[in-house]
Amino acid sequence: MTLPENRLTAITDPGDPRLEAYRDIRERDLVRRHGHFIAEGKTVLQVLVAQDRFAVQSLLVLENRVSGIADLITALPADVPVYCATQAVLDAIAGFHMHRGILAIARIPEEIGRLPDPLPAAWTNALVLSGIANHDNMGGIFRNAAAFGVDAVLLDLECCDPLYRKAIRVSVGGVLRVPFFRLGAMEDAVGTLAQNGFAIAALSPAGRIDIADWQPATRQALVLGSEGHGLAEKWLDRLETLSIDMAPGFDSLNVATAGAIALHRVRSARKGN
Repeated sequence: MTLPENRLTAITDPGDPRLEAYRDIRERDLVRRHGHFIAEGKTVLQVLVAQDRFAVQSLLVLENRVSGIADLITALPADVPVYCATQAVLDAIAGFHMHRGILAIARIPEEIGRLPDPLPAAWTNALVLSGIANHDNMGGIFRNAAAFGVDAVLLDLECCDPLYRKAIRVSVGGVLRVPFFRLGAMEDAVGTLAQNGFAIAALSPAGRIDIADWQPATRQALVLGSEGHGLAEKWLDRLETLSIDMAPGFDSLNVATAGAIALHRVRSARKGN
């Protein structure tokens, strides 16, 4: 597919003020940029363009990558700027070597953090995240959530931002697919889900039920805690707890891996009914 010449804007000066939102992204993207976030790579851009939750504001593309995403550029509204640059200029703008060569700025809608009340009847599969502070883990959890059909992810205030550039990239766009909501505390998440008829089970190495013997409810929420201190004892006492059988002398799984096993269990159990 060939793009019209006027669809692209060539950038030769790394200091061009039109590229301010992309500047020094490694240092700056821990903080959302005035209601926007950065998406990186072709796969993530495909998801971003295909959904309607986040409006794309502009693209910055390595000049030799333009032809490979011509169909995605064409799918964008005509007024979305598409900037292209050489590798040297792109690296100078970003502040490090950008080997993927595709960046997008997208807007975060104001309503993204508002949990529907009541929860949609179609929701049957939810995740609650507590204290997930590692962006790789956050991205992995959202990748699993998208793969296993999670309807919503609820995060407490101790969780890192799913819209951090690395989390989006690791999730392979899963963060952009699965609705997520940040609540004030675990109490809010658990209370809201319980009021809407969800059974709630937490993953823990000391879980009282082997996940292989567990039968998920019709509306089921799973709780994942941080790899460090895990969930507070009060939640382990209060909630149904699940363990994953492992080899003797070892009881630790990456939180995203444990979540994937649990979500697969939910999906396979329902398919068997």
